[in-house]
Amino acid sequence: MKQFAWARAGRSYLLPGAALAAGLAALATGILPLPAFAGLAGRTVPILAFVLAMSLVTELVDEAGLFRAVTGRLAALGRGRVFTLWLLVIALATVSTVFLSLDTTAVLVTPVVVLLAMHAGIPPLPFALTSIWLANTASLLLPVSNLTNLLAQERLGLSPVQFAGLVWAPALVGLLVPISLLWLAFRRDLRGLYRPRPVRPASDRHLLLLAAGTLVVLLPALVSGLPVQYPALAAAVFLLAVFLRRRPQALRWSMVPWRPLMLTAGLFMLMEALHANGLTQLLDGVAGSGEGLPALLQLAGVGAGAANAVNNLPAYLALEPVADSPARLAALLIGVNLGPLVSPWASLATLLWHERLRVLNVPVQWGGFALAGLVAVLLTLPLAVLALWAVSGMQ
Repeated sequence: MKQFAWARAGRSYLLPGAALAAGLAALATGILPLPAFAGLAGRTVPILAFVLAMSLVTELVDEAGLFRAVTGRLAALGRGRVFTLWLLVIALATVSTVFLSLDTTAVLVTPVVVLLAMHAGIPPLPFALTSIWLANTASLLLPVSNLTNLLAQERLGLSPVQFAGLVWAPALVGLLVPISLLWLAFRRDLRGLYRPRPVRPASDRHLLLLAAGTLVVLLPALVSGLPVQYPALAAAVFLLAVFLRRRPQALRWSMVPWRPLMLTAGLFMLMEALHANGLTQLLDGVAGSGEGLPALLQLAGVGAGAANAVNNLPAYLALEPVADSPARLAALLIGVNLGPLVSPWASLATLLWHERLRVLNVPVQWGGFALAGLVAVLLTLPLAVLALWAVSGMQ
């Protein structure tokens, strides 16, 4: 069993390691010029520091039992009605995605809401699909919601409030349309009653309160206009100190997001190398130009197609240079954030989500997943772009 675990861990690092090695090879051979790499590092190192810090914060908060306590409270607030409980799960997934990122929802919210459904005797699939759809489609509103948003915010030079002012209308569409589709698909499963299970008290209530207090302070700091890596790093250092004092045995190296960091750094370098060798000119004709509704639809559609073909991060990095205005950049974000609902690899969050479901023995039929996701994208994407175009025209 131990040999199998090591083999599986090695395979899980194969793609991130290959991406990082390819990026370093591009730098070493001059395919990625040194000045371009220096500019890339200046732009992306703070973002990678934020990813590291927020991953540690969410892992430690989960270790303190906060997500389990919240879902236990949701089960009680549902008062035995499945539909009410589902609405509360929607609220949890949305808040988690908007303020803590889509990967947090995929990794930490998914297992607790699925187990909540299973323990209550409710089919887990509606809750599981709600978590991953909203992990992607609710990730448009704030810079911290998605790594692509952080890149776009840095490019535009906007505060978090200004960023939200640019994308609030399509973000609302990205929330309401998928929720409506999920209700239509699962309305029979969401009827009826359930019996809430008693909530087990936290083993270390003081640790739980410290973790909750850290989030209460951190969340407004992330939208205050400060560079997001600073409050995130401060929160991570504080929680690490608390755990070193109260529960040092809980700390483990696997809390560090090695695979996302390696994959992201490698993709950053590879895409910068491609842009240094003519990718921008190649994509000019494909992505179109202008801020009219057809042009914005074209760019969002290309972004969604590229995200489902490859992954949303390289899709964004490839198309960012041709998104040469705030409205066009917002349209690209609509494509790469709201669009990755079809293929399993379209976003890292979907892969992480599936990994959690596999551990919980919840099967996923990828054919049905892709078909449902395609319907959601075909309805959500044009409406979100239309909302962006309408609001942009009013400004």
